[in-house]
Amino acid sequence: IMALCDPPGAASPPRPPLSAQELSQEVKAFLSGLDPVQGTPLSPPAHARCALRLLRCLPPARHAALQHLRGLFDEQVCQHLLQRESPAPGPAPKATPGSEVLQEARRALAELVAANPRAWAPGVAAWASELMGQLSSKYANGPGVPPPASLNELLQLWMACPATRALLDIYSQCLAAMVGSCPDACVDALLDTSVQHSPHFDWVVAHVGSSFPGTIISRVLSCGLKDFCAHGGGAEAAGAAGDKRVPKIASVVGILGHLASRHAGSIKQELLRMFHESLGSPREHHKATVPFLLQLALMSPALLAAVSPELVDSLKPPVLNQLHQHFSAVPRDELEGVVGVVVHLLCHTSAGALRTLRFLLATAAPASVITAPGPALHEGVREACERLLQLLLLHLQKLVHSRASASPAECPARPVPFLEALRPHVRELCQDTLRLERRRCLWQHQLLALLAVHSAPHGAAEALFHLLALARTPEELALAPQLHAGLRAVLPDPLPAAVAAAVAQIHAGRLPEPQLAQLLRNLSLLLQPRGDDGEARDAALGAALARHLPDLAQLLLHPRPEVAEAACRLLAACPLPRAPPRTCCPPRAPRAAFAGCAMGRCRAGARVRLLARLSAVSPAAAKAVLAQLVEGALGGRNAELFGGSAEPPGPEAAAAPAPPSASLLDANRRFPAGLATAGGVWSVFHAGVIGRGLKPLAGGGRRSAEELNRNTQTFLSLLLRCCRGSGPAEAAKAVAAALVEAVCPEAAGAELAWPPEELARATVERDLRILRRFRQHPLLFPLLRLVAGGRPALCYCSVLLRGLLAALVAHWDACREPSTGASPWHLRASCAFVALLAEGSLLPPVLGNMHELFPELAPFEVHLLLLSVWGYLRENSPLPQKFTFQPELGVFRRDFGRDGDVSKHLAVLHAVLHRNIHRLGLLAARFYP
Repeated sequence: IMALCDPPGAASPPRPPLSAQELSQEVKAFLSGLDPVQGTPLSPPAHARCALRLLRCLPPARHAALQHLRGLFDEQVCQHLLQRESPAPGPAPKATPGSEVLQEARRALAELVAANPRAWAPGVAAWASELMGQLSSKYANGPGVPPPASLNELLQLWMACPATRALLDIYSQCLAAMVGSCPDACVDALLDTSVQHSPHFDWVVAHVGSSFPGTIISRVLSCGLKDFCAHGGGAEAAGAAGDKRVPKIASVVGILGHLASRHAGSIKQELLRMFHESLGSPREHHKATVPFLLQLALMSPALLAAVSPELVDSLKPPVLNQLHQHFSAVPRDELEGVVGVVVHLLCHTSAGALRTLRFLLATAAPASVITAPGPALHEGVREACERLLQLLLLHLQKLVHSRASASPAECPARPVPFLEALRPHVRELCQDTLRLERRRCLWQHQLLALLAVHSAPHGAAEALFHLLALARTPEELALAPQLHAGLRAVLPDPLPAAVAAAVAQIHAGRLPEPQLAQLLRNLSLLLQPRGDDGEARDAALGAALARHLPDLAQLLLHPRPEVAEAACRLLAACPLPRAPPRTCCPPRAPRAAFAGCAMGRCRAGARVRLLARLSAVSPAAAKAVLAQLVEGALGGRNAELFGGSAEPPGPEAAAAPAPPSASLLDANRRFPAGLATAGGVWSVFHAGVIGRGLKPLAGGGRRSAEELNRNTQTFLSLLLRCCRGSGPAEAAKAVAAALVEAVCPEAAGAELAWPPEELARATVERDLRILRRFRQHPLLFPLLRLVAGGRPALCYCSVLLRGLLAALVAHWDACREPSTGASPWHLRASCAFVALLAEGSLLPPVLGNMHELFPELAPFEVHLLLLSVWGYLRENSPLPQKFTFQPELGVFRRDFGRDGDVSKHLAVLHAVLHRNIHRLGLLAARFYP
């Protein structure tokens, strides 16, 4: 009977030599619980030892013996928890008989498993795992037992208990003995117990999995797949409450979740191996592998996050073709269920979202029609991927727009993991969208809109900013208004925030200069007027940019030419508020006009439009712009643009610390005595100033006459265009005031009446300074002619005219040359001066023509004629009251008949004509009224 009851497959374990009578007495003692000799009840340790003897000697009694040993382990666990709750004072207690029997039981079971693993390991493993599950659940709410969520604390508690530690060692030995042959029975027992006693049993799974990661991971997945197939798992089971239909799958998820912290790589490798092994295999369980993996992913986002990036990378054309063939025989309704699960997983995963999106786009609509070398992709794969992408966008749209709009007092809306993972990649998404690649652009644009709504308000502003900054063609730029139009339908206008973000990026210096210039050009293109009414293409953008005009104006002086040009074009297209001129645009705009001309880096059209629009804001703005233009043209290095010389150092330069003093004597003392040979240090004595470097090169910045004339005409045209913002007289008056302030600021506001010659002796120094400024700045005469065109504005330059005339009279009086050609500049200045007075109606026509005679006269004759001009102006001061406005012509006129007889001022002129009648006879008729 004993031989027949032995476990099959191997020899029976060695038994101690017991006779039949002794074996019968052991059975009676075990069943009755009485000592066979004395008839007294057996103590629990003695009763347990009796069970162990039967376990060794009588295999048919193994189930009863193991069942009896449950009580021993239960009692030891209870005692351990009581001692841990209220430890006894004093030294540690000695080992009790029960603990000694516990160790004997552990050794006995270990010997049996080692002697015959195939016969004993499955049953002992099932018994040990089931007992650990029962004890864990029974004492889960005991005193001092941590909750199941605290896995580390729970593991420390049970590993410190001798009973549970012995059971864990027994199970581990059983699993180790069966690893090389067939560990499925041991793993099945672990899974069954985990299903019944989870989560209190999780500490066992965590420990066993850490000890046997490779075996546990592969066998757990294998057992889970078998159970999934046994319960009808297939394509229709994925996502259909698999944790209820397939009991073990929840345990599989729990076990793998515990192992993921330390063995994520092994789990990932095993999942990918199962996936690739299932493709192209006709076996039934291989057909259910993909639905099984989808169900695992549904129940464990951690597993999905761990495997999804590598899975996407492995989906090459051969694998995709195999996958298409794998599902080609699946019924349509079941296939729709699988697709729905995949879409759900994509929406609720955040790992590798950008990589997954690019894979779907590349597979559904490749960027190039030229196929890469290698296996061609099946057309059904493209169609399936396109449908998957469309369903993904549709599902994301439902998730985004169905979220409750949370008030400030409520919790924020629940994020969508897929879109949440794409938030840091808005720039990359915008770059992909701007490639305008076939159908992919539509999907990318739709996804960008969903992402903007999901992460509003900052996400919407960021998306618009990147589209505006990265677009390079009109077709690409059109995507930004399209996105803006879609977002305005569901969100507050994000354009002001996008413009504010752009300005912040500019001030922070985070944009490369080429991209900054591109952004400014794109904004100006969107503001270009459309239609016949001149309305801006994007009025909302113009209103948003108008709030940042001072910030954008700072870019007009950017060192990069393309940035300055783009900023000028943008400001020229921006709507300007009706505000004071200094608020609308700071002095940077006029200064930038000169900077651009000086560097020859961009066209003047944008600057002219900008300044003209600034001048049209209000009369005060026009005066401010004109004054700044005149001041800028005559100041600093801008004077070189018009043939002038740079200004001498001003008060700021004088206040700067002086360079260290240089002494030639001290420098010579530092050199040793030697011959002054050619090529030595003495030969470069006049190359510069010691301590201050080389002399500046003479004439290094000279410009051609053609360039100077072009710059002058451009500047005068700009002034005329800016004068349209106010009346011609008011504009000319503003230019006159700016001229006086720039040339002779101490004489600003002086009397307009012409003083006698005697008083001119007190202003000799000022007159010479005015003459010197006219010599330094050839632009002054064209500016005065411009002022003269707006009568009677030239009267406000009376102090400049007096000083210039006095200096010219003094020069010709002191000149002893036979001809005026010896002083070419003074000759040109005298001619221009008289012509200027005639054009401004400060001299009558007869006197105003005398400048035609100057080149043919001697210096003293020019002196006499200029004195006659002085006399006329002294008697007829250049006052604005002498001009009258003629409404029919819209101009101011002066009636010289009211000034009295002009003939007395012509006597000197006629005498000069008579003296030179042989040369000036043809011009004599012009000087007789």
